[in-house]
Amino acid sequence: MFLENTVNQNEQFGWIEVICGSMFSGKTEELIRRLKRAQFAKQRIEIFKPVVDNRYDNELVTSHDQNQIRSTPVPAAANIPILASDCDVVGIDEAQFFDSEIVQVCNDLANRGIRVIVAGLDMDFKGNPFGPMPALMATAEYITKVHAVCTKTGNLAQYSHRTSKEDDLVVLGEKEVYEPLSRAAFFKARTQETRLKKEPNSKTKKDS
Repeated sequence: MFLENTVNQNEQFGWIEVICGSMFSGKTEELIRRLKRAQFAKQRIEIFKPVVDNRYDNELVTSHDQNQIRSTPVPAAANIPILASDCDVVGIDEAQFFDSEIVQVCNDLANRGIRVIVAGLDMDFKGNPFGPMPALMATAEYITKVHAVCTKTGNLAQYSHRTSKEDDLVVLGEKEVYEPLSRAAFFKARTQETRLKKEPNSKTKKDS
């Protein structure tokens, strides 16, 4: 369970919180919950997301449960400090889509006394660390890893398995493109995909 940091007025530094996990694990839901609590406490907040994430709305950060909070879409991490002046809390959704500068941006904001809450996928569809997320997790004071439920086994899921055939790193989508899988189910699915890719090649060699 996450507990907000106690405020020491003599220490004018903020901190970084990272919420990570697979697709459908509740990352954005938890981000919105923390931001709305800060709003209720009359703290000044700003929320940012990458412009590429327009699945639900261009400006709203939206969870899979349709909870929403208004945000500012930005094309690059460098835009965030300019727009985050006079804030107590800064929220950043889908951090894995930002460039590597997001790490320095988050640390600079925290050093200015701002509470920074970041949500993002910690692994891509191949199970590899995703973009700047490992570095953000390394420099954060608090890390919350949330899990989905595996659609194959019912166990806890930490992988986002892509069910479509696109091989690009960034493919936006929901349940029609991704499914959350446990380690065992993900390993089985990836092994089967590798085998299917090799089969046509072996058949071609035999035919020749």
